[in-house]
Formats: sequence, structure tokens, C-alpha cells
Amino acid sequence: MKVACLWHATDEELEYVRTALPAGTDVVAARGDYFSRFETSFEDVKHLVPDADIIICYTLPKGALQIAEKVKFISWLHAGINEMDLQLLKSRSIKVANIRGSNAVAVAEQTMMFMLALAKMTVMKHNLAANGQQVFPWWEDGTRAAMLDGRTLGIIGVGNIGSRVAKRAKAFNMHVLGVRRNKGVAVEHVDSMHGLEELHSVLARCDYVVLAMPLTGDTENFFGKREIEAMKPSAFLINVARGTLISEKPLYEALTSGRLRGFAADVWWWYENAMPATCYNGTMSRLGVHKLPNVLCSGDQASNADDVRERNLAYGTKNVIEFLNGQVVTNEVSLDLGY
Repeated sequence: MKVACLWHATDEELEYVRTALPAGTDVVAARGDYFSRFETSFEDVKHLVPDADIIICYTLPKGALQIAEKVKFISWLHAGINEMDLQLLKSRSIKVANIRGSNAVAVAEQTMMFMLALAKMTVMKHNLAANGQQVFPWWEDGTRAAMLDGRTLGIIGVGNIGSRVAKRAKAFNMHVLGVRRNKGVAVEHVDSMHGLEELHSVLARCDYVVLAMPLTGDTENFFGKREIEAMKPSAFLINVARGTLISEKPLYEALTSGRLRGFAADVWWWYENAMPATCYNGTMSRLGVHKLPNVLCSGDQASNADDVRERNLAYGTKNVIEFLNGQVVTNEVSLDLGY
């Protein structure tokens, strides 16, 4: 059995995988020069994949799957799988598992940071104070901070990340509304769950809206002009899922016209295959959304936190163990649904 790790794994990482898998498993990884050790090109992996039975990877270079004729299982070291060729995987009956939940705590903490920083105008007030300037006048629009206490938070996509955001929001005495495909499943710390058909009515009630849902063919650019117009003008929108969930132009127009109070995002719109592959650290916004005074941004940094890299490898290796043991693979994804 051969397992190909398609990143420039350290000796310690390879030893971790070898030790966890059955004795005699051949575990190999890319070697040589690299720009980022977590990404590889076709040239880096073309000698590793033709006889590999299993692939563990952060990126899957174009052409690699076509020559990986023996592969039966891919352990994808991300939550989203939207950059993978799902039709090709289905046609070859290749199973895929992700590592959903691995970075959930880190992303939930980043979400709360965004909520607080937007509400408290943290960057603007820091810059004024650092330059020796006073915030003036007090209690007026433009200088008055927003509150979380008693406000309503809408979480669109109540999975591993969304449920943790809900838990943290309760510490701020927030009222939490959830929107998900299966609204019949109750989630702790969510006051009421709603279906996608109720999205607009939920948005109208929210002071803060967090997007934490997967990117699929059905959800790409789903949050556009109609959804923004359903929100309160005083509301904040936060995206910690995928950049292309939001239609860029209506968002820009809302932020520059006063139709939307503020926006924060860790994820943006334009991207090539890079590390992290599905988190989309790209060239930010063509319209300059990230430069607006009522916007906070980080370039795919939510999961760049203590413990996450180690958990990624642990989750990815667990996928392989379950597959090899003939167990139900806990984090197997549906190639039909795209998550």
C-alpha cells in the first residue's frame, strides 16, 4: 500500500503518518526546492502518484489525478472541496474525505474578533490614538461604537464553525438565529433554526450576519443584491467561509452608499491553486472592497493559528486509517452535494 503526501512534508510529519498506518505502508512525499512547503506543482508529484493507492494533500496539481491510475482514496487537508474535479472523482469511484472541524475553533475566534473590531471601530480608533488625535464628537454616527449585548446574530451555515460562533456569541448575550439546509436539526446555543427559504426574513432581523457555509455550485454568488437589501442598513456582514459566496459588485455598492454599515472577511474572490487551496487567498477585491474604511480584512489567516497544522495532519491521517480499516470514514464528503 502506497500513500503519497503531496506537500513537502517534514521528517516528523512523515514519521507521524507512518507510525499511525499499518506496518509496511509506503509513505512518500515531495522533495526538493519549494516556495511554500504546503503546495506542489505537477513536476513535484508526477513521480509519486502513478502507483499511489491513497493521496493526502493540501493541493492536487492539475494533471496529477489523471496519472494516478491506482488511487482509491484522497484525504483532502481542507474543509471545502470545490476546487476538485468532482465529476472525474465520481467517474473513477474515488472516495474523498476532508478535515472539517480541524480549524473550526480558530475560525470561530477570528469571527468574534471581526465582530468586535467592526462594532468597536478598533482600527480607526487605534490609528487616531496612535497619531495623537481624539475621537470627536462623542455619541455621533461615525464615532459611536456598536454593541453585541442584546443584539441579533444570524449565522448562515451552522456547521462546525457556525455552531462554535453561536456558542461564543452567547457569552455576549446575543440572540442567535441559524440558517441551514436541514433546519430540523437543533443546534445548542442557536435560539431558532431556519431553512434557506426563510433567509430574507432572517436577514431583516439581524444586526450581524456571519457566512459560514460551504461553497458549492448552488451557493456561489448566492449572497447578492437581494440579500443585502434584506439586511438592516445598520447591520454588519462577516464572511469566514468562501469569498465567492458573495457577489462582489452589490457588496461594494452597499458599503460605499451607506446601505450596509460594515463588512469583514478572511476570504476573497480571485484565486489560483495555492496553499491553502480552497481557502482562496487571492488578489483581494478588484473593486477595492478591502480598502474601504468600513471594511476589515485578513488574507486567509483565520486558520493560521496555534494547533491547527497539527490537527490538520491528525484529521487527515485518521481519514486514511478509517478507510484502510474498512470503517465508516467520519469525514467522507458527498461528491454529489460538494461537501
